[in-house]
Amino acid sequence: MYRIRRFAVRHARTFEWVYVRFEAALVALDPLFRRIGYHRLERPVAAVEKLTKGLLFDCRMCGQCVLSSTGMSCPMNCPKNLRNGPCGGVRPGGFCEVDPQMHCVWVMAWEGAARMRDGARINDVQPPVDRSLEGSSSWLRVVREKAVRPTGPTDAPRGTMARAFSQARAHEPSAAPLAPEPRPAADGKPRR
Repeated sequence: MYRIRRFAVRHARTFEWVYVRFEAALVALDPLFRRIGYHRLERPVAAVEKLTKGLLFDCRMCGQCVLSSTGMSCPMNCPKNLRNGPCGGVRPGGFCEVDPQMHCVWVMAWEGAARMRDGARINDVQPPVDRSLEGSSSWLRVVREKAVRPTGPTDAPRGTMARAFSQARAHEPSAAPLAPEPRPAADGKPRR
């Protein structure tokens, strides 16, 4: 397994290319998946995913796969389960502090990300692992998320924040009141 995992990192760009196309095909199948029912597909798809990703990446089936963000190196293989970078104990040569025979998962992740077209995604901070998703199919979760998300550039997160901010200001706690927003002047610039 370890040799195949190292192979996957060395060929991260090829695996990235395959995954982008595989993901697009799965998203295109969303209407069929909805008709069949995602709950019915969960067990067989998770079994195929476990077999495939287990062989290629030594996947731990956390249900929140970030391989495309971590240079095709699964961070769940880290003995400390670190999802956002190496610990302070990486040994000389890039070996793991806990298992000195194993290369640090994060050193391999940086090597793999450097080979990938979209390798800068390794800088994205990953949320903590939701243990309730363990054993579930991350492929199906990604399909459900991407099938409902609009395609193309969008300002939705920025617009959501702007709307939430004005609502938050109206309902701020009385223990720490904020000053009211200054009204804009006639020329559009805020008054001081």
